[in-house]
Amino acid sequence: MEATDGRNRWRQMKLIRVFPRKTNATPDDENVRFSEPGLFDEADEVRVSVTWTWDKQRGEELAEAWRGLTSKVSIGGPAYDDPGGEFEPGMYVKHGYVMTSRGCPNKCWFCSVPKREGGIRELKIREGFNILDSNLLACSRDHIERVFNMLDRQHEKARFTGGLEAARMKPWIAERLRELRPHVAYFAYDTPDDYEPLVDSVKMLRDAGALYDRVYSCYVLIGYKGDTIEKAERRLQQVLKLDVMPMAMLFNKAEGKDDRSQWIKFQREYANRIIVGSKLTAARTAAQQEARHCI
Repeated sequence: MEATDGRNRWRQMKLIRVFPRKTNATPDDENVRFSEPGLFDEADEVRVSVTWTWDKQRGEELAEAWRGLTSKVSIGGPAYDDPGGEFEPGMYVKHGYVMTSRGCPNKCWFCSVPKREGGIRELKIREGFNILDSNLLACSRDHIERVFNMLDRQHEKARFTGGLEAARMKPWIAERLRELRPHVAYFAYDTPDDYEPLVDSVKMLRDAGALYDRVYSCYVLIGYKGDTIEKAERRLQQVLKLDVMPMAMLFNKAEGKDDRSQWIKFQREYANRIIVGSKLTAARTAAQQEARHCI
């Protein structure tokens, strides 16, 4: 069945979307599957979506299995360097999750986004509360303000899980974040030159009265070439001292490292919000005690 409106075509035909694994962001409607076709499954078209390269084999197995149901089976997604087009709410991520831009102007050595999606592309702004953009703050001020205005209309608090680039933070953005009072927002401390912008961003948020308890977190890249657990912990502790929640991100799952199991254990400790929250409380208490001693 052909739809008259391209945006709603997938709703007007029997389109099954298949995913190798389920995550918090995966759509949860009746036309989503995570396995081979069932006895009563029917479809006009099947799209297999693969986010991570380590799921490609499973995705290809699923695509082959669904070809027994229909000849119109495709496979794609970020794992296949799909640059992405306009964002379709509910298609490949559940409703509420939204992407208002694609790409990133930065060329970080560890990130595939610029290679896959190119420089920043502003998209039509759809309704949602969880912003997945790779670099929202690289967009124009007009676009960012329209995104914030959209978030103001939502019934749920804003989430910036895609991240906010500290080097692009401005006082007016900190003011808007104070007004939004997001549920969570992430910065990133991937390389040494990310630290000073992070310090500056935290100051802007504090000056704006927007540094709410445990709202702001920071992805900290660990386990890359030349890194050690001791160096990684120093960076994580730097973030804690800024009154921000660090979240360790293990580069390539520490593949090839002799102490891989130690890295995995270390990363899990600093990716658990309960454990990290207790470390944040301890760091805050230590800072308060130090301040009293200086009086």
